[in-house]
Amino acid sequence: MHRTAGAEFIEEDGWILPCHFGGSLEEYRTVRSQVGILDLCNRGLLRFTGPDRVSYLQGMVSNDVKKLAPGDGVHAAVLDIQGKILADARIFCLDDSFLLDLWEPLKEKILIHLQRYLIADDVEINDLTGEYGILSLQGPKAGLLLRELFPNAVIPARELAHCASKLGDAEVRITRSSHTGEEGYDLLISTKDLPSMVSHIEETGKKLSLGWVGTQAQEILRIEAGVPRYGVDMNEDNLLLETGLDQAVSFQKGCYLGQEVVERVRSRGHVNKRLVGLLLEGDTAVKPSSPIRAGEKEIGKVTSSILSPARKCPLALGYVHRDYLQSGTPVTIQRDDKSISATVSALPFYQSTDPLESP
Repeated sequence: MHRTAGAEFIEEDGWILPCHFGGSLEEYRTVRSQVGILDLCNRGLLRFTGPDRVSYLQGMVSNDVKKLAPGDGVHAAVLDIQGKILADARIFCLDDSFLLDLWEPLKEKILIHLQRYLIADDVEINDLTGEYGILSLQGPKAGLLLRELFPNAVIPARELAHCASKLGDAEVRITRSSHTGEEGYDLLISTKDLPSMVSHIEETGKKLSLGWVGTQAQEILRIEAGVPRYGVDMNEDNLLLETGLDQAVSFQKGCYLGQEVVERVRSRGHVNKRLVGLLLEGDTAVKPSSPIRAGEKEIGKVTSSILSPARKCPLALGYVHRDYLQSGTPVTIQRDDKSISATVSALPFYQSTDPLESP
């Protein structure tokens, strides 16, 4: 189906993904002005069932799952005993189970980690990866398209709130989730129903100028939205509080794996480095791992960089030393043999007026 839509493909972490559908800038503009459809089938999905599922997950992730009611969701991280990030995830509460959604390349590592601590708990972990796929609708007209598709559904209004609905005979779980700074919804669909669902969404979305969005445009959109990606902007070397994923941690929930380190950092009042935004001069992005300097002193490194249509300049994400976190701080970035002037910026670089406001 992607080939029919004109896709060019790229291999990424063992997945063959649509890089673009003829023009990444046009796809970017579709999300910023209309509604784009993203293929997120390279996500992994784990289901937790059993009477001890709440207490078990509460001790294994950084956010509070005990407070969740069916239909609620939270961002969370899976940490090791040193408080380093093994994966970032989304956790959804259903009537009789939890779903944990993460990038599929992280799944095997996380399954091994979780099983290691599953000792006396009456919990079953099932790997649903491959049984379901995720399509995402992103853009100012995403809500309008969703209401056309599901006229009888109560559309979730809060970030990561979710509900079950039907489109014909196909069951769909709708989740409110922005990956781009725009209004957005993820659709969790059985793999067997994906082709018919895609055809129906494409047909319904024609009058709203719906377009497919490949990985190139997705990267621009995510960096403008200030969303760090595991394996790119963070990995097992990073503490949770360095990454800016403040929405993924609860400081009231009590004990969980890695919590002592997180609490120690919080009580100290700062981390030694933190992920920030960087506004660059010129018209060219920089490479990952490019050094960030203040004067002659190296204070950090770039993790991601793109040329931003919204800001009309190159942008970057990167870690800088705690003494240089203030927005407006001038720095330089080394690109080959040149020093590029840049300014530390708050994140996100871009956000629609209110991406969580229901139309």
